[in-house]
Amino acid sequence: MLRATAVVVACVLGLVLPLHAPAQQPVRADIDYRVIKPQPVAIADRIEVIDFFWYGCPHCNNLQPALERWISRKPADVVIRRIPAILRDSWAPHARIYYTLEALGEVERLHQRVYHGYHVEELHMSKPDVMSAWAARNGIDRERWEQAYNSPEVQRRVDEAAKLTRAYQITGTPSLVVNGRYLTSGNMAESLNSLVTITDGLVQKVRSETGQR
Repeated sequence: MLRATAVVVACVLGLVLPLHAPAQQPVRADIDYRVIKPQPVAIADRIEVIDFFWYGCPHCNNLQPALERWISRKPADVVIRRIPAILRDSWAPHARIYYTLEALGEVERLHQRVYHGYHVEELHMSKPDVMSAWAARNGIDRERWEQAYNSPEVQRRVDEAAKLTRAYQITGTPSLVVNGRYLTSGNMAESLNSLVTITDGLVQKVRSETGQR
C-alpha cells in the first residue's frame, strides 16, 4: 500500500517541514536554492515558477494554503505552471489525475480537492474506478472523465512529466523551479512558508538579473 512506505520516504528526499517562517533574508546559493541546467520557459517575457508536486506528498498538501496565497498575490510578470513529479512508477497515476483535470478544464476547481481526497478521505486514488466515482461526486460526467483519463493525449502528458522530472533534476517534493534555472525544495527550506519566501526571493533575483541585461 502506497501510504504504508512512510509516504515514500517523506516524498523521496523531502523533509518534514514546520509551518512557521523564519526571518526573511537574501536567498543563498546551494543553501536555499541550487542552479540547475537551464530549461526552456513557456512564456519568454514572464518569470515562470513551476510547482513540482505529488498528490500523495503530505508536505505538498500542507504547502498548498501558503502557495495558493502567494499565487493569488503574485506580480503580473510571474506565471505559474504545475507539473506532477514522477519519481517512480507508482506516482504516474496521480499525474494522470492532474492531466485529466487539465484536459477537462477543471484544474482550478478541483486541484485542492484531489489533495483532500487523498489526505483526508484516504481514497485509493491510484485506482481508475475510485477516480471515476470521485469525478462523478465532484460534478464531472463519469463517461467524460474516463474518456479523458484513458486518452492518448493524457498518456502523452504523463510521459512528458516523467521526462521533465528528470530534466529539472527533481529529487523530491515539493520542489519549485524559477525561470527554468533556480530550484528550491523541501529539503532546502527550514519551513513550508520559507519555501514560498525563497521562491519570492528567486523571482526578485531573476527580475534583477533581467534588468541588468
